[in-house]
Amino acid sequence: MTVTYTGEVATCRGFGTFLKVLYRWRGSIYKLIWLDLVIFLLLYYVLNLVYRLALDEPSKRTFEGVVNYCSFHGNVIPLSFVLGFYVSVVMNRWWNQYTSIPWPDSIAVFVSSTIHGQDERGRLMRRTIVRYVCVCLTMVLTMISPRVKKRFPTLDNLVEAGLLLENEKIIFANLNEKFPKPSKHWLPIVWATSIVTRARKEGRIRDDFAVKTIIDELNKFRGQAGLLLSYDTISVPLVYTQVVTIAVYSYFITSALGSQWVDNKLQSHSSAVHISNIDLYFPIFTTLEFFFYMGWLKVAESLINPFGEDDDDFEVNWLIDRNLQVSYMIVDEMHHEHPELIRDQYWDEVFPSELPYTIATENQREEHPEHSTARVAVPVRQRSMVTVTPSAVKIDEMAPSNTVSYKFAPPEQLQMSDDAQSGIHFMVSRGSRRGKRDGNSMGSSNSMASLQTPMTRVNSVTSVLKRLFSKEDTRQPSATSNQTDGGGRFIISASNPTLNKPAAAAGGSMKIANEVIEEVDEQATITSMGKRPENRPTAMSLFAQGPPTPSQPVDVPSRNSNHNSKDSRLSSSAPSQ
Repeated sequence: MTVTYTGEVATCRGFGTFLKVLYRWRGSIYKLIWLDLVIFLLLYYVLNLVYRLALDEPSKRTFEGVVNYCSFHGNVIPLSFVLGFYVSVVMNRWWNQYTSIPWPDSIAVFVSSTIHGQDERGRLMRRTIVRYVCVCLTMVLTMISPRVKKRFPTLDNLVEAGLLLENEKIIFANLNEKFPKPSKHWLPIVWATSIVTRARKEGRIRDDFAVKTIIDELNKFRGQAGLLLSYDTISVPLVYTQVVTIAVYSYFITSALGSQWVDNKLQSHSSAVHISNIDLYFPIFTTLEFFFYMGWLKVAESLINPFGEDDDDFEVNWLIDRNLQVSYMIVDEMHHEHPELIRDQYWDEVFPSELPYTIATENQREEHPEHSTARVAVPVRQRSMVTVTPSAVKIDEMAPSNTVSYKFAPPEQLQMSDDAQSGIHFMVSRGSRRGKRDGNSMGSSNSMASLQTPMTRVNSVTSVLKRLFSKEDTRQPSATSNQTDGGGRFIISASNPTLNKPAAAAGGSMKIANEVIEEVDEQATITSMGKRPENRPTAMSLFAQGPPTPSQPVDVPSRNSNHNSKDSRLSSSAPSQ
């Protein structure tokens, strides 16, 4: 059973709040390590007596060499690191196992609120469901806890305790004969889900959502029970436990030798204070070191399986009794029961300003907590918002400077027909690629502001692609990128140094083409963003306004009219032209 002492240290006042818990024996460190400490001290004194009484002078010199060697190299073992990390892993595992224990309270609440019926069958369904849930947890605990196993060693003991019925035990026995190895703790949960389904068919559960809620809770309970089995079968790796155990015990075996006070050690410490010679009779600091490190290891040994029989292990037997009692009380005793509805004390006041205090707590009134910025005051003159006026200048209105026109054809052939057909006009700036990359990181406003030296391009996308991918261009690999077949000049812009390089082959021409296309695409995006059509079509302009036009009148035949044929009926019902 877990040793609880939080009530004694709830208030830290005065000197040594934790000193009052040092006098406890049950669950204490003294109870865990006293036997190991006795064995260590016995080994220490045996070696001391052998050295002083049983060895001759040459053997003493050898013993002194061993003592000096162990004393010098004893601290090589990284005991603090290995042991501290191991205890941290065990502590986390210990708490996770406790939080994995399933509680049937939520299932009992859902069952009580959703399975209706005050008759015997409704009561039987509710009690059976929660009993199956308790049986599931009890069977899991019998597989992982020695305490519960000793209490319920067989299924017959569960029948005697009232957790199982005789017919249910027969089903378990038959399944164990067919499938002896797998655990059957999930079987009561399956039975519980079947009862929930039957209650829905009988109309005791009003909707399917309630059925889903109960089944989800049952599956969650089964999953947590299976997690406890996983913690039991999958332990901390054995190799780590062995490393820690070997490190601790080997360290103190060497300490039992290295802490011996031999003759040469006495001579080296002759100038020291005489009180240091007390270690001749009792190893004080070696004992404290053993107390701390061995106590650390015993903590890990005690908590690695919290379902055992140690003083600080979980109260699993109490847990079984508590679950069954609370579950039955929720689904049976308190089913659809509540106190009489009466106006509360603060009915007229809506809510109380403060609940009363007793005389003992009158001087312990607590104020409402303040947030971190509650006392941060901003001066009045600094509370006005700073507004940033956006620039009203459009990109298209910026005065072009240092513009250079690209001419892919002779002057007499330069026309605006290609631009008119494509409908795309460009505004190119120096360092457009760099401006685009900077714009991605600083925002669209920065990219627009980077258009410092705009220049206009005369030709369109269509003319560029025609010139770059023409057959005449590919047939002349020796021609440079600033010359054309028709005698036209291609004036290179200083803003794009990559176009100044000559294309030695068709591959170079394609590379220049790709760069030009990329630049064209960039500037097309910029221009399309900055130059919006002024008159954009709207829904109001596309559809006629006002009430709909009335339709032509339709001749409706009278009820007594005599129609001779189908054609005459159709013609009479048709609207007049």
